[in-house]
Amino acid sequence: MTIPFFDAIIIGAGAAGLFCAGQAGQRGLSVLLIDHAEKVAEKIRISGGGRCNFTNRDLDPAAPHKHFVGQNPQFCRSALSRYTPQDFIALVDRHGIPHHEKHKGQLFADRSAEDLIAMLLAECAEGGVTHWQPCGARKIGFQTDNDGQGIYLVETDRGPVQARSLVVATGGLSIPKIGATDFGYRLARQFDVPLIEQRPGLVPMTFDGAGWAPYAQLAGLALPVRISTGAKKARMVFDEDLLFTHRGLSGPAVLQISSYWQEGTPLAIDLAPTVDLPAALAQAKMRSRKLIANELATLVPSRLADAWAQREADWQRPIAEASDKALARLAEQLARWELTPTGTEGYKKAEVTLGGVDTRALSQQTMECKAQPGLYFIGEVVDVTGWLGGYNFQWAWASAHACAEGLAAKSAQ
Repeated sequence: MTIPFFDAIIIGAGAAGLFCAGQAGQRGLSVLLIDHAEKVAEKIRISGGGRCNFTNRDLDPAAPHKHFVGQNPQFCRSALSRYTPQDFIALVDRHGIPHHEKHKGQLFADRSAEDLIAMLLAECAEGGVTHWQPCGARKIGFQTDNDGQGIYLVETDRGPVQARSLVVATGGLSIPKIGATDFGYRLARQFDVPLIEQRPGLVPMTFDGAGWAPYAQLAGLALPVRISTGAKKARMVFDEDLLFTHRGLSGPAVLQISSYWQEGTPLAIDLAPTVDLPAALAQAKMRSRKLIANELATLVPSRLADAWAQREADWQRPIAEASDKALARLAEQLARWELTPTGTEGYKKAEVTLGGVDTRALSQQTMECKAQPGLYFIGEVVDVTGWLGGYNFQWAWASAHACAEGLAAKSAQ
């Protein structure tokens, strides 16, 4: 029996795997792309409300630490600078996919994420990529041939295949219901590639116990806030929308800060970042006979004003009868609401996985393992995590592009 031989086998038909396969195929390589799931690119399909926030214009390739988290965010500078948001936008335009910018540089498909998936599949077809799906990889071996060249042997559901190079684009642990597994991390361990501990990222936060009960009634309420965590140089701040849930807090503000939050540490939230609360309450005291909650409702959402006024008896009276100290305390607590999450909603609600393959083990030019020739890791499986807003997709495109260039260079040797 002759075992099929390819220049590269790519495991994982998500954003990074699809793009890498198409790019490598169009550079003249024979490529096999396999994935265990029924459908390709489920994360693309469900992201951005079904329209996929596919990149971000504000990304600065020269300063990746501004928008990426990991042990060494500077690692991704090389890939991001060689394949920029403008490069991917040009590809989207070439395929005639209409798109728009929402805010803060975030780009979405006008019609559907399906347009982007079709584009990636068309790119693979143009590159002559062989695509097996659903098709799991059961066992992976490595050996050297008579010339001392490394060969990867992959036992798949459709039989054995072999290749000079193996690309792992299996993603992380987030959203297991669409097929996320720990396959990439297991493969890294098999080949002694070091890992950074994984945890959920871009994830809603939970607050258990009776202390959350007064706020659970605010579920569904959204408002713009300033949220922060950490101290001194480690302090991170975001100005985004907050969403109350039955179990805790969500919305862009909380998803962003979750990637920087450390267990047991508090969050600080300014619930009225654009309002001078002490001045506004002092003026209201001079001219109004309304209850404090009613005056507060002109400054923050009424449901929040009502709930907040219930916190202290001194705030449950007409504002004209309130002491200056009580109003100052009200303003201070609204501007700096401190609370410590008990946890997060976990991988089932996380948009990404923090941690992963240690970047110190990889070439930043090609994504190839330094100690294991021909083995590459790209996309979310690597310890590079972007902010909410298209940054993680851009990392998928850029790391895939860098890998495809590396594969082509190795094939030409």
